[in-house]
Formats: sequence, C-alpha cells, structure tokens
Amino acid sequence: MVSPVRRCSRTACARPAVATLTYVYADSTAVLGPLATYAEPHCYDLCAEHSERLTAPRGWEVVRLAIDSAAARPSGDDLEALADAVREAARTPSRPSPPPPGPPPRGADPMEVARRGHLRILRSPDS
Repeated sequence: MVSPVRRCSRTACARPAVATLTYVYADSTAVLGPLATYAEPHCYDLCAEHSERLTAPRGWEVVRLAIDSAAARPSGDDLEALADAVREAARTPSRPSPPPPGPPPRGADPMEVARRGHLRILRSPDS
C-alpha cells in the first residue's frame, strides 16, 4: 500500500515533505515554497530539515516563499466536513440508472439489468 504522505525527495530521507523546490534555469533561480498540491516530475519535495539547509550553486539565487506549516495539516473543520459528507452519502440511497429504452444491443449480456457509469447491475441467475 502506498502512503498518502509525500516524502522528502532526498536520497535515504523518509521524513514527510513540507516544501517544494523548483529550478528556474532561465533565471538561475531555485524557488522553495509551500508543498505543491500535486507531485510534479520536475519539482522536488523536501522535508523541513533539507529545506532549511538548501543551498544553490554559485551564481544562483534562492527564493524562499513563506511556508505555513499549519495549513499543511487538516484542521478540525476539514475533518468535520469530510465526516459530514460521508454521513450524507450513507443516508442517500444509491439507485441504479434505468436501462436504456429498446432492446439491448447485439451481444449484450442477457444478465445485465442496468448500468451506472462503468458498473453493471446483473440479474441473479436464480431469478
């Protein structure tokens, strides 16, 4: 199972990432900012220790954007909203979509009763 926590990109470092490093080669600049929403192949996620110790090659500038460590963690409001959404989904009964009008297409499964997205509802062999 893959952990949902992004880890530091540095070799042999397993600490959670708190910042994202991006190089702007045209400007000889390394930009270190808050952890990006999505992991990008051309960016590097760094833990707190490695982001604090970051240095750039000679002639390069390091731009450090403010990192709000409190924003990286889910708040009580976030968790409550998630719990409310799960409760609402559990209360709302899921109804299958009605079968399309007319005869089933040629080669269709005779056991198929309806579809919902990519899922199929099949008739029980006993009925």
